Amino acid sequence: MNTAAQPGCDQSIALAAPPCADSSAIAHPRMVLATTILASSLAFIDGSVVNVGLPAIGRSLGADGAGLSWVVNGYLLPLSALLLLGGAAGDRFGKRRVLLLGVMLFALASLLCAFAPTLPLLVDGRILQGMGAALLMPNSLAILGTHFEGEARGRAIGIWAAVGAAAGALGPLLGGWLIDVVGWRAIFFINLPLAAAALYLGMRYLHDEAAMAAQPGARLDLPGAALASAGLAGLTWGLTVASSGAGFSWPPLLAIVAGAVALLVFLRVEQRAGEHAMLPLSLFGSRSFSGLNLMTFLLYGALGALLLLVPFVLIEVDHYSASGAGAALLPLPVVIALASSTMGRIAGKIGARLPLTVGPVVVAAGFLLAMRIGDGSYWTTTLPSMLVIAVGMAIAVAPLTTAVLSSVDAGHSGVASGFNSAVARAGGLFTTALLGVVLASHGDALLHSFHIAALACAATALASAACAFIWIADPAEN
Repeated sequence: MNTAAQPGCDQSIALAAPPCADSSAIAHPRMVLATTILASSLAFIDGSVVNVGLPAIGRSLGADGAGLSWVVNGYLLPLSALLLLGGAAGDRFGKRRVLLLGVMLFALASLLCAFAPTLPLLVDGRILQGMGAALLMPNSLAILGTHFEGEARGRAIGIWAAVGAAAGALGPLLGGWLIDVVGWRAIFFINLPLAAAALYLGMRYLHDEAAMAAQPGARLDLPGAALASAGLAGLTWGLTVASSGAGFSWPPLLAIVAGAVALLVFLRVEQRAGEHAMLPLSLFGSRSFSGLNLMTFLLYGALGALLLLVPFVLIEVDHYSASGAGAALLPLPVVIALASSTMGRIAGKIGARLPLTVGPVVVAAGFLLAMRIGDGSYWTTTLPSMLVIAVGMAIAVAPLTTAVLSSVDAGHSGVASGFNSAVARAGGLFTTALLGVVLASHGDALLHSFHIAALACAATALASAACAFIWIADPAEN
């Protein structure tokens, strides 16, 4: 899931990466930073823009609620399942090589999306985009971690995070304007100049890191990746169909059972793979790590529902333009970007447990306020909700990064932070799968369904706060 808060969730990957020996002698640090920013911006902008374009896509291609769910989940599914494998591929074959492959795949997939004449072809393009993002995202951040060290690394990551937040803010505005003026297909053309610039800079300024690949004998966990993908796909398809009005008839129920079985087999395969596993199960020996990831799944699942449903409801019920609906979300990334650094310093003094408990409680209050959306003006309904949710997320985002890195030993910090990022997107994946009935509704029924979803998201945010309070220990308590 690409959200405004996602840069803070992802930057722990770069913080965990060991610097290369000659990082202080990097020839073109600004160009390296620009390359990683351009590459990661593909994922950040595209995710936020597509949410604003769903109503127009539905009208153009005749998509129902389940179809619109797959426009989002077609992207989130491979991204969630393959994110860790993408990072491992960079370690094995060279981060530069895998980053550029991801950018090229994302660009080609964007062309398929832009010209897709039918919904199935659009979903196919979105799946390919998710695969490209799974390759470019972890390696974009890991390149920062390996090319910079000390204060330079912190400064580079800070710039990357700030630009990511700006992309999350400007994406819906630019995309909404393009949808209103040109049409929804134009939002996928935004990716092409970004991809071209990233490819040019990457080929010119990034070094081939094949010599820095994984140690001899290391191998990619392809069985683990295949089982994780199959399990997530089965659960997602089953939940999407069931929530879109079909109910739990035997086809979606069978898919859910098959997905659950695939994930159980995945755990068994990971256990047998040991340290070669995509997800070493030894990580879950840390009580805090388990609690953090459950908390992340719930909190980012609720946030994913917000970013999907609010623009949809504003366009369909309050008759906003696409650009107006995009602008309605602007307070979220702005507040998070402005407040996260301060919260990071506070969490360093008082520990992560308190802010990770308080933040989701504030988010839950914002979702309760969201139940007023559709019954008044933007200034008295949508804006207060966005501001409160933004404050709550700002309280939690930076401490979450710190807590993830502190919950495991240094040797596993990279895979731990990468898994946490994948969990955040998986939360959005399952949330979207459950929202088909909302996306299929119209008029008063849509507003009623949205209010029920907002109440459910408030309960989910409170559950994430309970996870933080019960299971997450500050370093001094470990």
